[in-house]
Amino acid sequence: MGDPQHPGTVEAGGRMRGVARPATHAALPDLVRLYRGLEEEMVGLHKMWPLADGLPEPVEESLAAAVDDPGTHLLVGEIEGTVFGFLLARAEPLLPQAGGERVGVIRLIYVEPDAREVAVGEAMREAVMDTFRAEGIKKFDAHVLPGHRLAKNFFEAGGFSARSIVMHHDDERVR
Repeated sequence: MGDPQHPGTVEAGGRMRGVARPATHAALPDLVRLYRGLEEEMVGLHKMWPLADGLPEPVEESLAAAVDDPGTHLLVGEIEGTVFGFLLARAEPLLPQAGGERVGVIRLIYVEPDAREVAVGEAMREAVMDTFRAEGIKKFDAHVLPGHRLAKNFFEAGGFSARSIVMHHDDERVR
């Protein structure tokens, strides 16, 4: 859980502290580098990821637009001022029968492998959820690919549970 005296931070075993903050244009080189790391990891799980779940190319422009979009929460996760991760989330409307209620959706999250397990991801997840809560949002989704056990476990540790699986068929896929 976040440190109330240092919003957006999570203590990691008394050592390093993961910190989440809103991304700025100055962070774009780090964001592009991290996005490419995420893309490589996701393509290893499913070839459709960059076509359906990633960001539109050129990624640099998509990330710059996300920084400028007040409806998009783009965070960086750092340790001692060095960026090791990013998170992209948006509030999305539920169906009309939900009476105008929205859900906070974490679309992308990535932490460099060497910086995992030191609370960078947790700091970003908790910070964006706190931001959504301040906007009156009480329901949250996170996009996780099937087979990505680390991501599944990460979100389950934060109180998430699966509610949907998207099935895909490709006529051109070799069997």
